[in-house]
Amino acid sequence: MTNKQADLAGPGIGDYDELRKVLPSDYRSILDRRETQTAIYAVKNYIEENLCRELNLMMVQVPLIVDVESGVNDFLDRDGSRTPIQFHISNDYDKHPIDAQVVQAATKWKRVALKQFGMKPGEGINTDMRAVRKDYFLDHDHSCYVDQWDWERAINAADRNLDFLKDVVRKIWKVIKGAETHVQGLFPRLKTDKYPDLPDELTFLHAEEILEMYPDLPRKQRETKILQTYPGVFIIGIGWILKDGYPHEMRAADYDDWVTPTKSAGGKQMHGLNGDILVWNPVTKRRHELSSMGIRVNAETLRQQLEITKQLDFLELPYHQGIINNQLPLSIGGGIGQSRTQMIILKKAHLGEVSVTVWPEVLKKMCAEKHIHVLE
Repeated sequence: MTNKQADLAGPGIGDYDELRKVLPSDYRSILDRRETQTAIYAVKNYIEENLCRELNLMMVQVPLIVDVESGVNDFLDRDGSRTPIQFHISNDYDKHPIDAQVVQAATKWKRVALKQFGMKPGEGINTDMRAVRKDYFLDHDHSCYVDQWDWERAINAADRNLDFLKDVVRKIWKVIKGAETHVQGLFPRLKTDKYPDLPDELTFLHAEEILEMYPDLPRKQRETKILQTYPGVFIIGIGWILKDGYPHEMRAADYDDWVTPTKSAGGKQMHGLNGDILVWNPVTKRRHELSSMGIRVNAETLRQQLEITKQLDFLELPYHQGIINNQLPLSIGGGIGQSRTQMIILKKAHLGEVSVTVWPEVLKKMCAEKHIHVLE
């Protein structure tokens, strides 16, 4: 397997010897554990309130488990490397059983929910989503426990373009930057020359453009390079197969639209109406992903993407039938990692400083040696 192939799906570092080199050796948390909890909820409340205001969303309840037969669980990629936890509910002595899965994200459920809540174009929902992704390598910014602001907004067909996508991304970034300013007002120590603040604006680049800059590097290394020049980027077109024969990263075929033709700012032919927000983390000195989002597939692009990924059998599932038959609204949506965002705004070295989950003993010991206080 080439370096580029190995880099497409599985997130994380993948090796604890390598992680030991990544975790900072001169780290001391700016906030203590009690202050951190106060700051977490200051950021959380600010983002939820202002994200809803900027994008015209309302907070709604979101499932932790879904029926397998619904087809609404998120498989995150298209190579089968990340599978959900599944279990059998023997309800009524197995006369009316349910096979259920723990969600990996609420991506597809949200589009169904737009219809359930009667959302019109320009209206949408936001959720305080919790999920389990059991196939991650557990490092400093990947956990089996996932918390996201999973949001979705109904759109018109005319909104399915890059300008609209960029406008929404800028509104999201305004909220994240506002949260940083807000919490620094509560804890001025967070503003420090040692760890620079987030950039005021994001730089928009297509995955194809970044490949042209660094044609021989695998995806994560390309992202690392570009973030050293532009500390905050939105990478467009994730999932489309690029000129080197690989997508920038694997992306599921049945939620984001990564096949629609577009043009770069320079007029070059590109593809995709989706992307990721990544920033440079000055604490870990690494790439740091905050959000994955995009304009969702319509009936035409769903078929195209399922054909490319050889998954046309998905069209038999209720969720996919809802798109093919135009029964579900056109939409744009995404997930903003809560702990990831808290980590960067509060200038933490490890996800476990802002969320409580399971970590292997080797990682907990490593963190303790480096003065990183992982919550248990």
